[in-house]
Amino acid sequence: MVAADVATTITDAGGKPAMQATQAAAVDPHAAASGSRRERFLPVTRHALLDRLTVAKSWPNGDAVQARRFLRYLDYWRRHSYTVRLLELEQTYEPFSPDSDLMSTRKFTPDERDAMRRRLVAQMSELLEQANFTRVNPEHVHIILTKDSHYGLDLDVDLHAFEEILIFFRGATTITERRRDPLKAYVGWKEVQVPVFQRLFILFKLKPYEVRVAEVMKERNVDRKEAEKVVRQLRSMLPRTVSSDYVYLKLFKNIPRSDVEMIFPNTKVRFRLFDKIKFGVTAGGGLGMGVFGTVGKIAVASNPYTLAGAVAGLGGIAVRQATNFIAQRNRYMVVMAQNLYFHAMADNRGVMTLLADRAAEEDVKEEMLLYSVLAKERPNVGDLGRIDEAIEQYLLAAFGIEVDFDVGDALKRLKQEGIVTELPDGTLETLSPLLAAQQIDKLWDACLDQLPDSAPEEGREVEMMAGGAPART
Repeated sequence: MVAADVATTITDAGGKPAMQATQAAAVDPHAAASGSRRERFLPVTRHALLDRLTVAKSWPNGDAVQARRFLRYLDYWRRHSYTVRLLELEQTYEPFSPDSDLMSTRKFTPDERDAMRRRLVAQMSELLEQANFTRVNPEHVHIILTKDSHYGLDLDVDLHAFEEILIFFRGATTITERRRDPLKAYVGWKEVQVPVFQRLFILFKLKPYEVRVAEVMKERNVDRKEAEKVVRQLRSMLPRTVSSDYVYLKLFKNIPRSDVEMIFPNTKVRFRLFDKIKFGVTAGGGLGMGVFGTVGKIAVASNPYTLAGAVAGLGGIAVRQATNFIAQRNRYMVVMAQNLYFHAMADNRGVMTLLADRAAEEDVKEEMLLYSVLAKERPNVGDLGRIDEAIEQYLLAAFGIEVDFDVGDALKRLKQEGIVTELPDGTLETLSPLLAAQQIDKLWDACLDQLPDSAPEEGREVEMMAGGAPART
């Protein structure tokens, strides 16, 4: 009974017939990187869901108004809970922030910094997962580092330079762009489909200089002097302000999947095969003719000024070829910088604030969908699989989107808030919209009273300082 009723219930909420949802593909690194599997991300606003889930005809006994009131309460409460998490996250991040203009009131030991760094990475990972981002395992990063380039660049990244690295994406899709059509002599235009990551996040921390030098010595079997030279060369493209003491957070939008390398700070632009052939032909031909002409002039030259002029001419040809080489490389760097400028969304603490907002929205959308089913049924936990499928069918029918709905995560939060109770026999008992709104109201009233006690070290900043005047970070 429940399996049939669930699909009807969620369909009534949207007013459209349900369609058969496609089955989710198996999750594997290649699928995650390429975007070939369904994501948990719900690409629809909470306002659109709220309007569709609270139409009058979908709630018995005139409960639609109360349902809308409760779902708005739930939205505000969920955002409050993420504000609390954000405050803790910002406190953890402060010693690692490259943008901080605040006074440092204590110094942390290396062990304390390591523990805080691990906690920061774990908290950011959890926040991204709640925002329905998909993680790219560092061991499989090479899957998204491709040779093809949307912007015509050949990019190279040294992943061994990082002590910490997190890469997450959300919204693997395609966008349409207009390009000049070579078949129309570059006068006409054509539309092309570009695979992109709608959102791409990276967290990175460079390895300390001494650690990286020791690694290069071992990897390349060279002495320390040569290893230091290699490390300095590899880090030469980084600004001087970039330090291994900091943890950097970056969020980008609509990054072409073929140009993910652009987001790394140590990306090197390499010449494509076409450029190498072009420079080989022009440089070889130019220098060859220059050498031939210079040798001829030297052979017949009796005037030292003529000899000097011939040599200077050869040098000029060499300088011009080198200048062309550098100019082409600089043009590629400008292309990369310009495109990154328009893809960038937020940095460091700004990333945290944006992700906390996105995570709260994803959570409340999931909770709205699940509550709209549970409040009208009295299902058993054994029916959750069919409820999950019904919600996915509804989203496909109402919005034309295929997602992997996370029913377990949404249910866990509704149970934590006291909206849903699991009885000993597995029956899920859900509060009515009126009682559910009153429950959220109670949680608001009690939230300050339930603040956790301060940790033993809080309020002892001065005692824990390692001596000396406070320094600015």
